[in-house]
This record gives sequence, C-alpha cells and structure tokens, in this order.
Amino acid sequence: MNTAAIHSLVRQALREDRAAQDITTLSLIPARQFASARIIYRQEGTVCGHRLAREIFRKLDPGVRYKALIKDGEEAAKGSAVALIRAKTRAVLSGERTALNFFGRLGGIATQTRRFVNAVSGTGCAILDTRKTTPTLRDLERYAVRCGGGQNHRFDLQEMVMIKDNHRTACRPEVDIAGAIRIVRAKTRRRIVAEVEDLEELAAALLAAPDIILLDNMRPAMVGQAVAIRNRLNKSIQLEASGGITLRNVARYARAGVDRISLGALTHSAPSVDVSLELDYDPK
Repeated sequence: MNTAAIHSLVRQALREDRAAQDITTLSLIPARQFASARIIYRQEGTVCGHRLAREIFRKLDPGVRYKALIKDGEEAAKGSAVALIRAKTRAVLSGERTALNFFGRLGGIATQTRRFVNAVSGTGCAILDTRKTTPTLRDLERYAVRCGGGQNHRFDLQEMVMIKDNHRTACRPEVDIAGAIRIVRAKTRRRIVAEVEDLEELAAALLAAPDIILLDNMRPAMVGQAVAIRNRLNKSIQLEASGGITLRNVARYARAGVDRISLGALTHSAPSVDVSLELDYDPK
C-alpha cells in the first residue's frame, strides 16, 4: 500500500467522523490523561489493518505507542488481542471507531479470502479477486486479499486487456472471439484475457492464443472438458474460472484443472470481522 495514499485516506476518514470535534470525549476527558488499550478479535479470522490503525492514532496523538501483536496476514483466535496502544485517552476514544471499521472491513476480506484459499489447498489453483471493489478503496481491499493468501487480478482498465461479452456485443457482428483477440493483439502488447461462454468459443479463442481464457459461468464438468481441450490445443494458455463459484463448490472447480479462479465475493460479499477495543483506565 502506498504510504501517501494511506495518510490521505486516514485524514479523510477522521474528517468524516469529526474525530477532532468529538464532543463527548472533549467534554469528559482531560487533555493530558493517558490510556492503554487493546484491539480484540471477537472471532477467529485473518488480521488486516495495522498500518491504518497505527496512522489513525498517530494523527490524533503523534506520541502514540502502537504494537502489533498478531501481524497482518496472520490468524487470530477468538478473543485474541491483535494490538496494544498507549496514547492520550482522547486520541484512543476519538480514533476507536475509525480504526475498528478498517480492521473489520479489511479483516473480513482477508478472512473470506483465506477460506477460499484453504478450500483449494493442494490443487495448485490460485484464488484471485476482481474489480468489484469499493470505489476509492481498491488498493486497500486488494491488500486484504493478499493478506488472506489470494492474488490480485488486473488493478484497472489499462493494466490488462479483458475482452468480455459486452465488448463483443458492441463490435461488428462478424467479429468473433478469435477476431477480437487478433484485433487487440495488433494494437497492444498488454496481456490479454478473453472471456468465453462455451466450448466452441474456447476452441476458437485457443487458436488466437490470448494469455488467459476466462471460462464464464461454466459448471465444473464443463470446466473439466475445457481443460482437456486446452491441454490438447495449447497448454501454455492459462484457464480461469469465474461466475457461480462458492465455498461449497470451489474445490470442484479447482480439481477440474483450471489455473486460477476469480471471485467478486472476496470483496463485495465479505462480512466484516467482529473486532473491538478495550480501554484500561489510567489516572496518570
């Protein structure tokens, strides 16, 4: 994650919550009072969010002491303290919710990703995210996917060519998937992903030799057939499965022989982890 981007996002998040104008804390807590606090995972999960939490409390108290007990990407048991904080009490109370929101959201994505990664363990199949991310938070959410053991797909529209159904609908009727691949290949050296919906399109795409072929909404049995066709025609092309894949069936797709599986659910459907902050009173 880019440090400047983190600083900017933290400033924006603290402004959104009016942390500097926390009327309750300003009314009740002396400016020079200090406190210690622990960030607690209330459920099992993969930790993600330390850099943001540390920066949140540093913005509110430059003298904060922040110690990560369980690092990003590591597993936390239910009830585990993942961080210790020593700072001005006002800073702890005013930054609490913003820090926990990031821990909950990013930890949820990391935990969701870890479940999928574990489900395909031993198959050699990679788990990837998609561009179905929260606007302006893609970099963070992709980081959370990596913390969960997943890999990142293309970051944006310029990084890689991805020929999807609507691109082909918008092209001339005579431009099939192979033709679209050849047109793009003549105009750029970027990697090409071509989406196909059936085995006939797959065979045509294989002959045009994109870098990756995405098997869209195919059932595991058809994916197995697709792998056999790929192995016969061009083994160097990677196959990616996407669409209709869940924790219950992801292992079947991986065992069918695809190289990668991409899932929007890693980011758009990941439930937040239950995380809290426990403050210890310190009269000093």
